[in-house]
Amino acid sequence: MHEFVQNYYGKHVQRTQDLKTQACCAPSQLPEWLKPLLTHIHPKVLERYYGCGLTCPPLVEGCRVLDLGCGAGRDVYLLAQLVGPQGEVIGVDMTDEQLAVAEAHRHWHAERFGFANVRFLKGYIENLDDLGLEPGSFDVIVSNCVVNLSCDKPAVLAGVKRLLKEGGEFYFSDVYADRRVPESIRTDPVLYGECLGGALYWNDFLRMAQAAGFPDPRLVEDRPITITEPEVAACVGAAVRFFSATYRLFNVPGLENDCEDYGQAVVYHGTIPNHPDVLVLDKHHHIPTGKVFPVCGNTWRILQASRLAPHFTFIGDFTRHYGIFAGCGKSMPFTDQRTGEEQCGCC
Repeated sequence: MHEFVQNYYGKHVQRTQDLKTQACCAPSQLPEWLKPLLTHIHPKVLERYYGCGLTCPPLVEGCRVLDLGCGAGRDVYLLAQLVGPQGEVIGVDMTDEQLAVAEAHRHWHAERFGFANVRFLKGYIENLDDLGLEPGSFDVIVSNCVVNLSCDKPAVLAGVKRLLKEGGEFYFSDVYADRRVPESIRTDPVLYGECLGGALYWNDFLRMAQAAGFPDPRLVEDRPITITEPEVAACVGAAVRFFSATYRLFNVPGLENDCEDYGQAVVYHGTIPNHPDVLVLDKHHHIPTGKVFPVCGNTWRILQASRLAPHFTFIGDFTRHYGIFAGCGKSMPFTDQRTGEEQCGCC
């Protein structure tokens, strides 16, 4: 499958338009403050973008960032502008043709940005230990519609856990399914290359993330994937529904598997650039500026241990426990297309 994926994205898919579905090329709406940054990315890099989400978490200035499955480098060059000259972005990919495009335009981007803070490595995201990267050395690790292509997803998550600093996070977009994908889809090479065959059932992903040391995965956003191509739709049928979703996995000690209530709250100062009125931590935590905002113990710990901490006031401690945080559910986190109701998977 490695060989097929390398060939698919190295020789068959030359531009975004060459993909047969929107699964790998339907990114979320770009915020206005990010749009000017795209104008500083070379057109040859932009035309080879294959992503299903937006992998630009807030407040990354000065951070060290790793992009898994970076392809031709669109997200690398976008993040390079955000981390600035004091930060660094490293892209990893296994496809020679994609890396050749990324490398060919590295000097062009350095001149455009006024600084050089990018490098690329060839390797497999299942074997991050082979790349010579120092454990615990990254503030943020990102990936955009690539983990589903891996044949060993637990190894990917284990490698991410080793490379993240304490308080760091894995911020990534990928394709998920509302049930386990049938074998006929899993073993179809084209559907695998189109990011559908390797899609995880969301609940299997949650268990996998928890086993890797990320007890509380946070869903940021999601949307259904509509397959409009008749030939692909006929292969997939009505057996499974696919979603594009962005998750945050925080490397924070002491997180629990459930959202426990300790009577805590936070106050956001509104001081994170481009987020003056509200900070979106995840889909269920839109934290307004200046308001006392009740949170579960996990959210309190995540905010206090992360790079976001200086922008918050923290209220409470862990001396009293009130049970499960109200509204913490266990149902499917994605929007239920049959009812139109949003199913909450967190507090």
